Amino acid sequence: MFPQRSSGSSGGFRRSGPPRRAPYGAARPGVPTGRPGGRPVFRRKPFSGGGRSRPGGFSGNRGGAPRGPRFGKYIDPALFVNRATITEEIPEFKPEHAFTDFNIQPELKANIVKKGYVLPTPIQDRAIPHVLQGVDVVGIANTGTGKTAAFLIPLINKMIQNRDEQALVMVPTRELALQINEEFRALTPGLRLFSASFVGGTSVYRDVQKARQHNHLIIGTPGRLKDLLERKALNITHVRSVVLDEADRMLDMGFIHDMRTMLGSMPKDKQGLFFSATLTRDIQALISDFLRSPVTISVKTQDTADSIDQDVVKLSPQDSKIDKLTELLAQPGFDKVLVFGQTKHGVEKLAIELSRRGIRAESIHGNKTHGKRQNALRMFKDSHVQVLIATDVAARGLDIAGVSHVINFDIPATYEDYVHRIGRTGRAGKKGKALTFVVVR
Repeated sequence: MFPQRSSGSSGGFRRSGPPRRAPYGAARPGVPTGRPGGRPVFRRKPFSGGGRSRPGGFSGNRGGAPRGPRFGKYIDPALFVNRATITEEIPEFKPEHAFTDFNIQPELKANIVKKGYVLPTPIQDRAIPHVLQGVDVVGIANTGTGKTAAFLIPLINKMIQNRDEQALVMVPTRELALQINEEFRALTPGLRLFSASFVGGTSVYRDVQKARQHNHLIIGTPGRLKDLLERKALNITHVRSVVLDEADRMLDMGFIHDMRTMLGSMPKDKQGLFFSATLTRDIQALISDFLRSPVTISVKTQDTADSIDQDVVKLSPQDSKIDKLTELLAQPGFDKVLVFGQTKHGVEKLAIELSRRGIRAESIHGNKTHGKRQNALRMFKDSHVQVLIATDVAARGLDIAGVSHVINFDIPATYEDYVHRIGRTGRAGKKGKALTFVVVR
């Protein structure tokens, strides 16, 4: 006997098991009804934004036990307080080189001058000469210290000298991949050098077409690069230089096997460049497996920059975090604010609520399409919105000029995440402020 079709359905079969719920508005046994016909009364719960700051993400509850998908390590709130004041005389960094001193091609020097670069940052000053010599380099430096130009300038120089030269850059996030691509193009006008970025969330078909073209610089996240390699669309047997940028973050995100696959598919005599903010045991294992007698350059002096004034915003369990955030955003000086939350859902919910309150806000998180993420970033960079609310996807690699404040609406899962979050402000010698919401009892 054939199963019965459910009445009113579009050709589907009635499923076995317990009966479906009564239609919306129908009276159901045991359900109180407040309107004629048995339709239940639903009252929208007012948005409170209160509740504890917890790794689980944004919450509308006030008080109550912390809950959420995961918990981070306990971070002493004292680590979130660091006044950006000079308490002792610190010698000013004096680079050994100017950009015009480097042994690079004249056309590249001309483009560097057009960009307004004169004196290199510490990591650029120390790393560029070694990369130009073709040796493997491990660079340890804080976020926002110019690591991108430290490897791009010497790699571009190699490409000018040999048009068949190819380099591969692996990064943890889409945003960092696109930023490196933009920097490459800004350094190469008129040089007829080509680049392509390959990240998740974009059309695989288009990436296959791009990968089959000749690109001097290939940039991408390990997962998408490995996918293209397995589809035989990407050929990296001629890649002579490989860069792992934000290597520690890629390991944190679980890319270790993809990274090893990519590195193992390249020529043995390639030049390897690893840049990271920390030198973990896993990174040291990669270094020993894939680099040849690397030069290690460390210009990291401390976890957080002196240019960032750090403080906490104390709240009681009964306080509304969203109300406090709204109050802060109305104060003078909060012109371009990056707010960090823990979950994708919480970040999106917070952006919607701030917009409802008349604050120009956008969100960026993993559930958004690639196009929408780029549009949100563009609006924030161009100051069309005051606030960008993000998950930790934005904590690394984003170089947005003029971020006045970073606010940790939710406490980060680790102190390393905190360091990278607040590194989005106080960049390029400018002052910035970082505030972290902390619930005290």
